[in-house]
Amino acid sequence: MTAPLTIHRVPRAFDAPLGEEALRAVADVTPEQRELIAGAAGSSPYLKGLIEQERDWLPGALLHPDQALADLMDAVRRLPPDQLKPGLRQAKRRLALLTALADLAGAWPLEKVTGALTEFGALAADVAAKAEIAALIRRGKLPGMGPDDVETAAGMIILAMGKMGAFELNYSSDIDLIVLFDETRFDPDDFYDARHGMVRATRNFCATLSDKTADGYVFRTDLRLRPDPAVTPVCMAAEAAERYYESLGRTWERAAYIKARPCAGDIAAGQRFLDTLRPFVWRRHLDFAAIQDAHDMRLRIRENKGTGGALTIPGHDMKLGQGGIREIEFFTQTRQLIAGGRDPDLRVRGTVPSLSALAEKDWIPQEVAEKLTDHYRAHRQVEHRIQMVHDAQTHKVPQSADGIERVACLMGIDGAELTADLTRRLTEVHELTEGFFAPGSSTPAPAREAEFDQGVLARWTTYPALRSQRGRRIFERLKPELLSRLSKTAKPDEALLALDGFLSGLPAGVQLFSLFEANPHLIDLLVDIVGTSHTLAAHLSRNASVFDAVIGGSFFAAWPGQSVLQAELEQALEQEHDYETKLDFARRWCKEWHFRIGVHHLRGLIDGVKAGQYYAELASAVIAAILPCVTEQFAKKHGPAPGRGASVLGMGSLGAGRINSQSDLDMIVIYDPLDQEMSDGPRPLATRTYYARFTQALITALSAPMSQGRLYEVDMRLRPSGNQGPVATSLSSFISYQQNKAWVWEHLALTRARVVAGDSGLAQDIEAFRTDFLSEPVDRHKVLREVAEMRARLAAAKSPAGIWDVKNGAGRMMDIELVAETGALISGVAQRDVSSGLDGAVAAGLLDVAQAQNLKACYDLCWSVQCAARLLSGKVIEADKIGEGGTAFLCRATGFEQVEQLQAALQESYTAAADIIGRVIEEGQDAAQ
Repeated sequence: MTAPLTIHRVPRAFDAPLGEEALRAVADVTPEQRELIAGAAGSSPYLKGLIEQERDWLPGALLHPDQALADLMDAVRRLPPDQLKPGLRQAKRRLALLTALADLAGAWPLEKVTGALTEFGALAADVAAKAEIAALIRRGKLPGMGPDDVETAAGMIILAMGKMGAFELNYSSDIDLIVLFDETRFDPDDFYDARHGMVRATRNFCATLSDKTADGYVFRTDLRLRPDPAVTPVCMAAEAAERYYESLGRTWERAAYIKARPCAGDIAAGQRFLDTLRPFVWRRHLDFAAIQDAHDMRLRIRENKGTGGALTIPGHDMKLGQGGIREIEFFTQTRQLIAGGRDPDLRVRGTVPSLSALAEKDWIPQEVAEKLTDHYRAHRQVEHRIQMVHDAQTHKVPQSADGIERVACLMGIDGAELTADLTRRLTEVHELTEGFFAPGSSTPAPAREAEFDQGVLARWTTYPALRSQRGRRIFERLKPELLSRLSKTAKPDEALLALDGFLSGLPAGVQLFSLFEANPHLIDLLVDIVGTSHTLAAHLSRNASVFDAVIGGSFFAAWPGQSVLQAELEQALEQEHDYETKLDFARRWCKEWHFRIGVHHLRGLIDGVKAGQYYAELASAVIAAILPCVTEQFAKKHGPAPGRGASVLGMGSLGAGRINSQSDLDMIVIYDPLDQEMSDGPRPLATRTYYARFTQALITALSAPMSQGRLYEVDMRLRPSGNQGPVATSLSSFISYQQNKAWVWEHLALTRARVVAGDSGLAQDIEAFRTDFLSEPVDRHKVLREVAEMRARLAAAKSPAGIWDVKNGAGRMMDIELVAETGALISGVAQRDVSSGLDGAVAAGLLDVAQAQNLKACYDLCWSVQCAARLLSGKVIEADKIGEGGTAFLCRATGFEQVEQLQAALQESYTAAADIIGRVIEEGQDAAQ
């Protein structure tokens, strides 16, 4: 048995004789319990009536309150259909009495009180609904359903909304429900009969709960939160509801579904329905437009309910009024809508747990969360006591002094103390929440529009992002701040034109403009980007949602590393069930991290070497996370991969672990079928065909344009036999080809190869072969002769496009990489980077140490320029066309003060490197002859 009710406080009797009258009806209670009963009955006519009605049950309930609650629930579950109405009403009376006394005594915290009320509400709805479903099945009114279907209510879904969904029912609350049914349980030809039966069952079970009889009522039920309640039936098909939310759902409905949960009927079907609505409720991007929507709702409530104006306690609405419960809920839910799509930890139903989660993730200060939590609990206690007086579903403080005193008595204080405490709490809640929804105009005086080119400003209204009325309205509020910050840049006119280019490419504006309005510091980052990097700005225009990553709090934190990135992406992809959704998510995720690397580089937080490493680690993580998704999807049609599956061998810059922001990915797919000749699946394929099609599926997964763009361009030309060979190569064929047929240039490419994804055993075997093969002696003269011929072909095929083309031409990146690969091949160096390859060239006697150091310095300078240039432009840059911001970044990234100095250093570098490489090649040719 459980312990007696612990009494920490007692109410005062507003009318002492009424309290004494109630005491005379109850026997066998302790002195403390007598004081509790007298105070409750003396201030609440409703509780006095319950005490007298349940005089025989009450002493035992006070002696073992938790057991009494459990017994009450069990009794409801066992109610026969013909006793449902009186049995539920008796149970509700007892529950109301027990929770009230436990609340007034301070024995149960707020969450236990509201939880008990909520659980009873769900149980009452469940037994009432299933009784109606059972009756319909007995009468043959639900086609195809039998007695076994009663347990799941024949597919009826009852969703608890609002406070009931969050286990926050108040003392005299009605219950907000949405009732649907799983139409897939029925034959399509029986749909209308099934819907008719479900509508009847819904009306009847709601009447069971809400009709007032001689025994009272159970709960008032409200079904108006369903889609378009004016024209839809009280129970509609889940599929129809889903279509409504996808096409017509509004922000207030998204907020309502934060707290939604299946509480009765077919729980599993209800959860499946909520899972389908997840993209509707939880947007992928940070949804700052929800702030304005929530503020508009608040204003409509104030207008409709007359709750605006100055704060006065008599008659104040504790739910909808200024500083009330709804303001705390709006404040909390709006922040959840903003960020919950990106952070599942914020998808919490209860108000108090939600505040805690928001504070933990730094969306609100911890102090604000603690204050609002304290005020929320205090508000709910006042609300409960207002309702306890007459079991009225009201949230208003009484108008009369006696009415206020009666509520204060239930709290054990006097009316003046209650009024003062409410004034303080309501005021503080309003101050804490109002600034979020309607921040004051505390921004500095903006620059005058006349200071900027009026022709540029005038054309902004013609851009797609400003065509909607809402987009224009938000932008007009944002415009003074934008112009103010532009005026503080080194060259405002140049920055204006850069911003103009960004706005012209923006397909929509509401979300992004709302983001900037709520986070003005992002405007500086935008101005910095558009004024420096046209490529990054164009990327932003097409993918404005990447700004979400900046708000997350860790945007400027240290690089997490490939393993952390891969684990994060894999975990996120596991949460998605649709293949295309996985691929789209990967694209969005990759773009955010890609953007982050670019911004870090742009702002000097990392140099070009680190940026190249990070871009390569990101690409490797994406391939490694995507590969299992492609494998699983392909296996659904053609069965599991034969043998050990496939591995992806990164070649070129990807293999060497250094790519730039515009790089495509050089790859080879190698598989090991072991002794399997066919796959085993619904549509089996021969092993070679299986892996060829699988590789095409992988290429498509990485490079196909989708709603979120593409991940990477993929280049497979380095595979055995190039474009003439199969797209996927078996391990045995790869080894045989390298040993017997490969050209010298393919052996050079092998020096930079690295397995980036796939079966770990297969990866180890590939790397073991690569290492062993490179360690074998080679025909030095043959290698040098073919390298000389290759260098000549490259020079003839691709001349440098000017001083800023650091990749193509003598003494430039590809030329130095060729020497490094040659050194690695001849000396048997397994490391893949250019520096190690040049050290290998020293070991092989091709270079002396000074020459190698010179080439390393040349390569580092070229790479710094290349990495910065690719961030500035998608093609070879022209120093006089990248603007002041771009020029400053280029100099900063390479360590020069002036672009002319950088240009001179590049020319000197090319000449020196070309001279060294030329002598090496000539000496090699002479030795070969």
